[in-house]
Amino acid sequence: MDPLPGRESGQVWSRKDEEYIADFCLVTRRCLSDDEYLIFKYHYLLGANWKLCCRQLKLDRGLFFHAAYRIEAKLGRYYRELQPYGLYPLDEYFEGTYRNAPAVPLTPKVVPIRGRLAFPQIVDKRKVA
Repeated sequence: MDPLPGRESGQVWSRKDEEYIADFCLVTRRCLSDDEYLIFKYHYLLGANWKLCCRQLKLDRGLFFHAAYRIEAKLGRYYRELQPYGLYPLDEYFEGTYRNAPAVPLTPKVVPIRGRLAFPQIVDKRKVA
């Protein structure tokens, strides 16, 4: 149950986890090409290791890892910059953004009992003699 802001405040029932999964899959499908989506589906969604993916997609190891890193970079940027709500960071997706609130500087609440401790000068005995 989530509270609704406004004059007619109430609560709404939602399945946030399922909504996030649906958004994640739809955005991923929209962002990637068909070849990239196959790699994403086998490796990230189905959890196949790189050897199985290379064998199934008929890729060599280098091409697979270059494609995987390219997919990660592309999706990471797309998830972050998605409007009106990005899929990353998760707290903003699930709880909304609170960016209009003024920043409050953190001040130390502890007051020392004594003044600053003075460390005695360490004297090298060889130089004194």
